Amino acid sequence: MRTAYVGKSMSIVAATNAELELSNEEIERVVQGSLESVGTLKKVLVVHNDYSRHDFTDRIVPALYEALAGKGLERIDLLNAGGTHRAMSNEELEEKTGVSSDSHALVGSMLNHEFDNSDQIEHVVDLPSEFIAEKTGGHLEKPLSVTINKLVFDDYDLVIAINGTVPHEALGYSGGTKMFFPGISGPEVIAMLHWAAVLMGIPEIIGQAKNPARDVVNEGAKHIFNKMGSTSVLSLNMVYTEDSTHRVVPKGLFGGLGYEGFLEAHALAAELSSKLHIIYLDEPKNIVVQQLPQMYDEVWTAGKGSYKLQRPGVLAQGAEIILLAPHIDCFHSNAKMDQDMRAIGYHGLDYVLDYCEKDPDFDKNVASHVINVRGQGSMKDGQEQFPFKVTLATKISKEECEKVGLGYRDPAGVTKEAFSGPGQMWIEEGGQWLYARK
Repeated sequence: MRTAYVGKSMSIVAATNAELELSNEEIERVVQGSLESVGTLKKVLVVHNDYSRHDFTDRIVPALYEALAGKGLERIDLLNAGGTHRAMSNEELEEKTGVSSDSHALVGSMLNHEFDNSDQIEHVVDLPSEFIAEKTGGHLEKPLSVTINKLVFDDYDLVIAINGTVPHEALGYSGGTKMFFPGISGPEVIAMLHWAAVLMGIPEIIGQAKNPARDVVNEGAKHIFNKMGSTSVLSLNMVYTEDSTHRVVPKGLFGGLGYEGFLEAHALAAELSSKLHIIYLDEPKNIVVQQLPQMYDEVWTAGKGSYKLQRPGVLAQGAEIILLAPHIDCFHSNAKMDQDMRAIGYHGLDYVLDYCEKDPDFDKNVASHVINVRGQGSMKDGQEQFPFKVTLATKISKEECEKVGLGYRDPAGVTKEAFSGPGQMWIEEGGQWLYARK
């Protein structure tokens, strides 16, 4: 384990092993080391990733439980930071966190963040329109409301964010302060942040640790932390990969206290992620099949398989991205969002801008998603043009795919053997790595 000290009063506790994997003992030492400077902790809230992140939260929470028990713990609550994803079942929450109220006596509530439940949401501040305009290059000139699940302002002695870092379409890399803002924010926050990233250009943001979108998120989180007052806040920032059997392999864990601790832990995590999660190609591909894992159970999350292939030079002109997920039968499990996605269809930026001009109240989160998946494209003589195609090989019918502007393939005919020729690429457990040209 290596410990890096940053500044005069704040330390980052870290364990990394880019070649092999972290042991449970190393994970436990980071957890314990991160808690050394905090005193008695009777009531603790843990905010964690949801089902769409295949990480090692289940190893960290039990280690936290043991470490906190020695600091006077009386109750630990857990909150799933699901953004606008579907809620997790109790069984999924227990599997994700590695604890349950039956096996761990001090576990209290295991909760889902309900982004569309106004009773859960508290307004903190509005980021001024001038700041938003500056960070978006003038694309957006309106205030951004900072909202968050009011649970973080309850009488907790410590709030812990267990977050993971991989390349992310809207913020460069996931993790860090994103767990609070927008991870447990209201729908308008999530929508506007994704919309701003689309306007700035996803291929230019993804895989960039420092970018204007991340600046906006950090600024919002700073106000949230300030409102939390004396409550201690700890980031446990994970970096991980998978082996050939799809087992999660912990590669790094970075612990940091307070706002500055979150930033520094995330910077170190992003640095390690850039070495593990970006795959460089020698030549552009004509056909890429992203075989998507079960954790992506809607097109909403499976869309990662498209936008992680959109950096310049990865795809040849006219290439095809095939999203292979025979288990997926909907665009979104939320009926309203699914309806909105079917209404607008998958289009490029110009089309969607025109659509939203005619319907200003249209969900910008959905608007962002359809562009992310289909690509920015361009408009010529009133017709959309794209440098690549996007095809679904799911339970969604050919008719439904064509209605929303996506291609269709029967998943039974999409086999590894059929897509192993020159210019073709088959990606196991897809959607999790960012591709770029050397």
